[in-house]
Amino acid sequence: MIEEKQASTFNGYMTIVVLFVLQIIMVLGIASAPPMLKVICGIGGILVFICWFGFFMVAPNQGRVMQLFGQYVGSERQAGLRWANPLYMKAKVSLRVRNFESGTLKVNDSNGNPVDIAAVVVWKVVDTAEALFEVDDYENFVQIQSEAALRNLATTHPYDSHDDEDAGFCLRSNPEEVAELLKKEVQNRLSKAGVEVIEARISHLAYSPEIASAMLQRQQASAIVAARKKIVEGAVGMVELALESLAEKNVVQLDEERKAAMVSNLLVVLCGESAATPIVNTGSLYT
Repeated sequence: MIEEKQASTFNGYMTIVVLFVLQIIMVLGIASAPPMLKVICGIGGILVFICWFGFFMVAPNQGRVMQLFGQYVGSERQAGLRWANPLYMKAKVSLRVRNFESGTLKVNDSNGNPVDIAAVVVWKVVDTAEALFEVDDYENFVQIQSEAALRNLATTHPYDSHDDEDAGFCLRSNPEEVAELLKKEVQNRLSKAGVEVIEARISHLAYSPEIASAMLQRQQASAIVAARKKIVEGAVGMVELALESLAEKNVVQLDEERKAAMVSNLLVVLCGESAATPIVNTGSLYT
């Protein structure tokens, strides 16, 4: 694996001064030196002229990867005018933070339900050498591997738990856990390309249109059942409290049959959807 290293470069402004002085010396030598020195000054002048092609600019949050005859010699990240060997090939690599938004993918969750899912991945290059030499096209690599990680996440977790306590976290109800798991999954896939994943989040999540209506009805039914469960639990608690209070304060003595009738009437009143119609009993409970 090729890892990034610092290239041997020099301050461009200082190099301009040095080359300018050398160029003047070579010109003066050619004009006034003996014949043998003129040849040396001529060769030196040609070399100095070639050195003028070694200047290059590095923008902020940009890197330059340098190669000499196909061999990696280093990278330069310092912004400004720099000078390096004119024979170096200098490739630009952006170090800025970038976003990738996947298209809407249609996959089956762990329960086999088709869902539409999309994600946004925030990333940047942290190793210029790995980005250029370990993968063919690191930008395309980020896109393909991010979508692959998203597909894997969607197929290994359910869209919704449907009140199943043993189902673990699901895609819809645990966005923070899902985002952290997606970030780790994408980072594991992109680490070989010298890329750091800053953030990864689900941007779109829904059942596929062909089952959306049925799943909506299922969610509504689950909500109704959960609400009824809470109502019944509350009603049973109120009935227990009423019986305990009557027995504790010795207000009235009820046999088991009257207690059962009282419980039945209270549950009907408390759990019914419509308002109960009161009936005043002016006779005896035992007639």
